[in-house]
Amino acid sequence: MQRLTSALLLAASCACLSAPEATFDVLLRGGVVYDGTGVVPYTADVAIEGDRIAAIGDLSGATARLELDVRGKAVAPGFINMLSWAVESLMVDGDSLSDVSQGVTLEIFGEGWSPGPLTPAMKADLLEQQGDLVYPVEWTTLAEYLEQLVERGVSPNVASFVGATTVRIHELGYADRAPDGDELARMCELVEEAMEDGALGLGSSLIYAPAFYAQTEELIALARVAGAHGGRYITHMRSEGNRLLEGLEEVIRIAREAGVAAQVYHLKAAGRENWSKLDEVIVRIEAERAAGLDLCADMYTYTAAATGLDAAMPPWVQEGGYEAWAARLRSPEVRRRVAREMSTPSDEWENFLLAAGDPSRVLLVGFQNPNLKSLTGKSLAEIAHLRRRSVEDTAMDLVVEDGSRVEAVYFLMSEENVRRQITLPWIAFGSDAASLRPGGPFLLSNPHPRAYGNFARLLGRYVRDLRLIPLEEAVRRLTSFPAENLGLEGRGRLEVGYFADVVVFDPDEVADHATFDDPHQLSTGVEEVFVNGVAVLRAGEHTGARPGRVVRGPGWRGRER
Repeated sequence: MQRLTSALLLAASCACLSAPEATFDVLLRGGVVYDGTGVVPYTADVAIEGDRIAAIGDLSGATARLELDVRGKAVAPGFINMLSWAVESLMVDGDSLSDVSQGVTLEIFGEGWSPGPLTPAMKADLLEQQGDLVYPVEWTTLAEYLEQLVERGVSPNVASFVGATTVRIHELGYADRAPDGDELARMCELVEEAMEDGALGLGSSLIYAPAFYAQTEELIALARVAGAHGGRYITHMRSEGNRLLEGLEEVIRIAREAGVAAQVYHLKAAGRENWSKLDEVIVRIEAERAAGLDLCADMYTYTAAATGLDAAMPPWVQEGGYEAWAARLRSPEVRRRVAREMSTPSDEWENFLLAAGDPSRVLLVGFQNPNLKSLTGKSLAEIAHLRRRSVEDTAMDLVVEDGSRVEAVYFLMSEENVRRQITLPWIAFGSDAASLRPGGPFLLSNPHPRAYGNFARLLGRYVRDLRLIPLEEAVRRLTSFPAENLGLEGRGRLEVGYFADVVVFDPDEVADHATFDDPHQLSTGVEEVFVNGVAVLRAGEHTGARPGRVVRGPGWRGRER
């Protein structure tokens, strides 16, 4: 009742904002406003002037250069993609079509690896490792990358965490050792520079080499710097499977000892034998939240993960980077040891091949070598059968032949757990994917369908069809919840004075269409998208506009203090 009363009072106050003689740039008339706060929606007009929300309420006497009748449609703040891998795709195509067509207006990067800071050697590696997508590497710092991206033109806004992996490579390369005092001091300086340049916090991804080599104390030191500038620690935990609970305890320890808010990337219980652990994870997180720790998570709305074949091989064989890894895989003695460890259950490292349960549940979706492109979409089991090789040898052969880790999809999670996580009020959403279009070089590989459907799937399948949560709650967790967590000023709500990142969609029609067999299919149901007041989607079609800006965190040195 209290929630309903608050919504009615808000609607009444908005109705008083009539502006009979006003002229705006854009007027969205008669839509159902989901303002991002989670209150019950209400019917109102929304006006945009320049890059800001100018008025909300009964604006029947006002006029605008662009007036749209959106009666019966949902009008919401732009959605925030908490985990985007559009770093490369936006360099090639700034339209961000697969995400914009779902209502995404802010892409957030930085899961362990960030596009800066870079050394000359790291720049050379980036150029060497390019596959289907080719672009210049003309920046050094994270801020320079974001600024160059905007200068080239992008439709959504962009922001990033600074990667703990990136600063480690910057100082230690791919070595399996702890930094000495001087190296750690320089790593902390790099984090501080990135935070002052507007990074959102520190991101880690601890199942992958060389991030795997970082000890907890190293992460605490780096996270403490991020926290001192108002940033968060956000992490792909050291384990999402056999040591899931221990991985969570490390996150909690880092957050408490560093004095920093924390977030778990793509929360999951990976592997059938670990599915039941989600209960304890939820209890543990909610206990910490009740005790005052700012701890939350995000997720994607699928039961399959996507990464590379590196997640099927032990970290020790990957020390030194790809070239050293591939060289080791040419040694018969090393291959025998790797094959044995790939097929033996262990708590020492995260083995997604075993977590999937069967090699038929591992799809290979991205190759760099043109001679291997015909294998795209086939399972590891199918390819092993075609080659008359063991599964383990096939995986090692492919990594060597392709010149890359080979992109793979692993079916790891339970649908029941996905549905339960969606109901949790402290979970946001991220695609964990690039932002693509169904054409050009993007068709040379098969992405996980989450690249085209993560947000539409939430709103259509899980909110409308299964009714797991109310639509206003889903919108809150796509908008104001992550914006407030990240300390973003003026974004995440439909509120006068806020930036005009606005989405209009049909709740009855919004739907994802991408599948694992045919992933390059745009979602439908989102009709209008405005970024900083500029229309980037009109009547479901991209306008070609690229008004995206760099969104900076609370530690940005340019912010008024």
